Amino acid sequence: MADLLILIALVIGLILLTAWARVHPFLALLLTALVGGLAFGLPPLTDGDTPGVVAIATGGFGSTLGGIGIVIILGTIIGVFLDRSGAAITMADAIVKVLGRRFPTLTMSIIGYVVSIPVFCDSAYVILNSLKESMAARTRTSPVAMSVALATGLYATHTLVPPTPGPIAAAGNLGLDAQLGLVMALGLVVGLVSAAAGALWAMRFRDVQPDGVSDAEVDRRIAEFEKLADTVQRPGTAMAFAPIVVPILLIMLGSAMSLPFLPGTETVAADVLRFAGQPVIALLIGLAIAIAGLRPTNHEKTVTDRVGEGIVDAAPILLITGAGGAFGAVIQATDIGTYLGTELSALGIGIMVPSLIAAALKTAQGSSTVSMVTTSALVAPLVADLGLGSDLGRTLVVLAIGLGAMTVSHANDSYFWVVSQFSRMSVPQAYRAQTMATLVQGIAGMLVVLPLSLLIV
Repeated sequence: MADLLILIALVIGLILLTAWARVHPFLALLLTALVGGLAFGLPPLTDGDTPGVVAIATGGFGSTLGGIGIVIILGTIIGVFLDRSGAAITMADAIVKVLGRRFPTLTMSIIGYVVSIPVFCDSAYVILNSLKESMAARTRTSPVAMSVALATGLYATHTLVPPTPGPIAAAGNLGLDAQLGLVMALGLVVGLVSAAAGALWAMRFRDVQPDGVSDAEVDRRIAEFEKLADTVQRPGTAMAFAPIVVPILLIMLGSAMSLPFLPGTETVAADVLRFAGQPVIALLIGLAIAIAGLRPTNHEKTVTDRVGEGIVDAAPILLITGAGGAFGAVIQATDIGTYLGTELSALGIGIMVPSLIAAALKTAQGSSTVSMVTTSALVAPLVADLGLGSDLGRTLVVLAIGLGAMTVSHANDSYFWVVSQFSRMSVPQAYRAQTMATLVQGIAGMLVVLPLSLLIV
């Protein structure tokens, strides 16, 4: 019972440090790990074969980044190339051409669902904003409805489908580094349900016009973006999709070749696919395609500059992910996992536990990635005792965490401000439209994940 109180105090302290004191999540996680280790009674110094709390924390930091650090960096760099080259816009245009204009909110939701697989939802929303505005005008659809449909489509894959950092970090913390194909496959399915729920919620605002926010700043940003879009020579459709589609296909094929019941898994070709399907190799291939086909079209930025931008963007995510691993290693070094697993299993709420923890952290401090990293580190010792220790069970836990981490986006989340400002929505209107949409998304996704988890427990 004392360990449980310590754990509750640690979670509350972590929330206060990140949300109230505004301490950087890296420092907050690291400090919480060290203080928590001492509070749990772990030795302060290493004594022979018994590691001290610092050794446990640093070991967790290193092992976590050793498994997924390179994947995070490569995924982020690919996102930069897609963003800066105009490939994301090309992908969006191709989807509009296929789906037409009859169901504009559904079209925007699907565009967001696809584009946000490799590109952060914040920047993807900015990239697609002018397309969304022009589609709203041509189809005479409310900009509010179109904005919510796009935002929720982006959000679904951002929190549920690798190679975005949150799902990758959660998968790594739960020991699914070699099973990212399974996480992708189920994440795409659950993400469809979540995105569809967001699109349906958006329809509630089809006759509502944006209010409250001054148009001046938004118009200036849109003008700058349109100028950039007009001056950049965009890649063709196949080349735009290739850096996303090829790594996803390779990872899924590699995972399939690891299934012993499939024919041909002992051949040289299967070995090649398993090698190429490793996330690091698959994303390296995707990056090579991006570099070859999405090279900068201006003379101010070189390929090296773009790679450098991606590394800079990945740095804080790497630090937060590593610190989450340190926090998780300290928790795993105690008996709290067994105790909580036993007690929570008796309550019969199983997979709801990680989802509720992630939702609490997301709502309190605003970052979905921080919520996923922290929650996955926290619940990693619990999954076996909850009856979810199999690959499928741990994959469902990753998805439950992702669904919790999208619930809810409000004023402490930068994405909330991107959506509301670029959509010209006032704050109260954005709460009614966007914040409630993320709640609906999370609940809808859990209505799929929860029954699946009950089948395997």
